[in-house]
Amino acid sequence: MPAPLLDIKNLSISFTSDGETTTAVHNSTFTVEAGQIVAVVGESGSGKSITSLSILQLLPKQAVVKGQLLFSKNGRDVIDLTQCSPVEMGSIRGSDIAMIFQEPMTSLNTVLTFGHQVMVALQLHKKMSRAAAKQKTIELFEKVKLPNPEAMVNRYPHQLSGGQKQRVMIAMAMSCDPCLLIADEPTTALDVTVQKTILELIKELQQQNNMGVILITHDLGVVADVADKIVVMYKGEIVEQGTAREVMQHPQHNYTKALLACRPANHPKGKRLPVISDFTDGVKNNKQAEPAFVSSNTGSEKDKSSTILRVENLSVEFAGRRSLFGKHPAAFKAVNDVSFTVAKGETVGLVGESGCGKTTLGRALLQLINPTAGRIILNGQDIAGLPAADMRRLRKDLQIVFQDPYGSLNPRITIGSAIMEPLKVHGLLNTPKQRREKVMELLEKVSLDTSHFNRYPHQFSGGQRQRICIARALALNPAFLIFDESVSALDVSVQAQVLNLINDLKEMFGFTAIFISHDLSVVRYISNRILVMSKGQIVETGDAEEIYNNPQNAYTKTLIDAIPGKQLAGMY
Repeated sequence: MPAPLLDIKNLSISFTSDGETTTAVHNSTFTVEAGQIVAVVGESGSGKSITSLSILQLLPKQAVVKGQLLFSKNGRDVIDLTQCSPVEMGSIRGSDIAMIFQEPMTSLNTVLTFGHQVMVALQLHKKMSRAAAKQKTIELFEKVKLPNPEAMVNRYPHQLSGGQKQRVMIAMAMSCDPCLLIADEPTTALDVTVQKTILELIKELQQQNNMGVILITHDLGVVADVADKIVVMYKGEIVEQGTAREVMQHPQHNYTKALLACRPANHPKGKRLPVISDFTDGVKNNKQAEPAFVSSNTGSEKDKSSTILRVENLSVEFAGRRSLFGKHPAAFKAVNDVSFTVAKGETVGLVGESGCGKTTLGRALLQLINPTAGRIILNGQDIAGLPAADMRRLRKDLQIVFQDPYGSLNPRITIGSAIMEPLKVHGLLNTPKQRREKVMELLEKVSLDTSHFNRYPHQFSGGQRQRICIARALALNPAFLIFDESVSALDVSVQAQVLNLINDLKEMFGFTAIFISHDLSVVRYISNRILVMSKGQIVETGDAEEIYNNPQNAYTKTLIDAIPGKQLAGMY
């Protein structure tokens, strides 16, 4: 019987720092066969990425690796990757085993063209001439369905979208015909439609080359259509593994059940999303069946007569760069003649792919970008083009929560000081003691401990940092909030916690919100109404449930069809 392509036996990985040893992976065992896609699923910190990095000896020097990583590209000759020398691993990396990382921009050299970066790998491992490597690169770009492959050879990373850069990474990984491809969260930050395309591409290339694939993700829904086998990791251990059908339809471990259950697509609006602790504490918490907030389905009805925001014929243009010969290209319309209203107490979802103009629209509403034309009427006042001094007075009523919580926080000041800062700037409350008490109250409201006041951003998880950003946005008790992709980069379980928190805080503070996202299942759950945006224009608008269940526009249908694991809805 031929040996598996990769046989991981009793793998344990630990790190020692300041005399303390932490075990990141404990006694993990699973196999990957040629022509098989194995999905390794778990939250951040579960050990899945560390496992993948150990295969290529990419862990830091202080890591202690025990166990065996048996690799056989022909089914006969078996080598233990843990025993390979740096020279031997250098010949294996990229040639026999390739890897696609989560963030393509940090994996690509920003000052080298795509063509050069792929050609170097071909010249190094395949000993090709420059001309042959260039021709092969063009063929690879065609294979991964990049537009105009000949031109792409001379493009730089900043000139392409996230999805296109990820295709270049796949082409680079496939350049030397590897036996095993490791894809570490290759679609996490991508739009649902791009995500679907990338997963289909990996599946197609895997079948063409009879390649083994390890697909790492935190979302079981993402792998529903592509995986042959699923390995579920929790706190450094494998808690469940089996065929995709077995794990999806008959999960045995409570953690697996939780990962399936906490996805917003599985739950109606107004029901609290279950979280991991509801399952791992032994018995499912009955809170998930309770209303998340009383006004979940009636926000737009009860205040229908009170319009807090009216946007009329809003446009935002960006001038093109002057060419070498002094020609001015036509201006790019990021937002094109957009009109809509938002009622008091309502949450309006703004959904669309990257580049559709939704973030530009959100920033224009807050006057972080000056609109080219149109009116933004907030509480009866047109704030478009308002003088800076007048706009500063309104700032406390308009707040935003950005996608990247770490980039939104100053790493040099404590989170208590970060939340207190807007109170100082706007002169709210009279003494430092009163402001500190206000911050403590906000920390408790976003389910953080008051003892966290003097901690720094790096000492918190992604979900906790997003809670801190929400607390800072609420410090001024704003009437209007914009959530700009605020949960898109979070694990599905942490996403559920933050969505529950937003619903609770909305009921508590009574703010009005625009929730921007590329994921219609999340927007449907959190919003009363949905605006679908494409190429700078609103192409469809209506009740959240109606848009989700009965879309009229072809673009909206495409977004809904691309939701990962949509067929799993209703399982829990």
